[in-house]
Amino acid sequence: MSNQAPPNEGSMASASSDVPTFAPLYRQIRALILRSLKEGEWRPGDMIPSETELATRFGVSQGTARRAIDELAAENVLVRRQGRGTFVASHLQRVNQFRFLKLRPDGGDLEPFSGKVIECRRTRPPASLARQLRLRPGEAAILTRRILQFGPEDTVLDEIWLPAERFKGFSAEGFESYQGLLYGYLEAEFGVQMLRAEERLKAVLAQPEQAGPLGIAVGAPLLQVERVSFTYDEQPVEVRRGFYVTTRHHYFNQLG
Repeated sequence: MSNQAPPNEGSMASASSDVPTFAPLYRQIRALILRSLKEGEWRPGDMIPSETELATRFGVSQGTARRAIDELAAENVLVRRQGRGTFVASHLQRVNQFRFLKLRPDGGDLEPFSGKVIECRRTRPPASLARQLRLRPGEAAILTRRILQFGPEDTVLDEIWLPAERFKGFSAEGFESYQGLLYGYLEAEFGVQMLRAEERLKAVLAQPEQAGPLGIAVGAPLLQVERVSFTYDEQPVEVRRGFYVTTRHHYFNQLG
């Protein structure tokens, strides 16, 4: 149990430095819940206390606690399960496994996939990538290049950059032995939960460094997807550049 002092409905100015003192009370409760998640009080997959228990803990009304939880559930940080309670979202749960994978086949449901790592090494990243990951000068990153196969076809070439200090022990062997997507592996092995991502999409022509691994012609059309993924406190923990073969697939995103 955290030693956070219960705030009151009138003022939570000292309760959290993550939110301005003029923020609505439920937003301040949201920040305190996020702090507990960041500190590891509740891990992915754990059930958190009930609304009544959280209201008592933080010295607020149940409605205030409910609104904070509702917002975190809408952001996929928490998951409500009818009749069971509220749980910390996990990439190990099937419902969340494909939340960040937006590739779909033109003719039906997502096909079985497999991954093959073709490169994994510790290196100094380009300056632009170091800035995106907020690395200190001289800090190393882990570069992993892999092919995703959907059905029999090589469909995606990913170039993934991770902060080396945060992911000590990351290896191609460990990743390939994990039967699932990258974010599940990072959660299970390193306790890092990806909460959200920003993506940029652009149509490009395949260069030799993409055409070779994907088995396509130089100059073939590709969809380039650049992503920065964030964990708690808006900390960037992954930069990824994916090259998608869209001969039989498309990028699907549901809005609203």
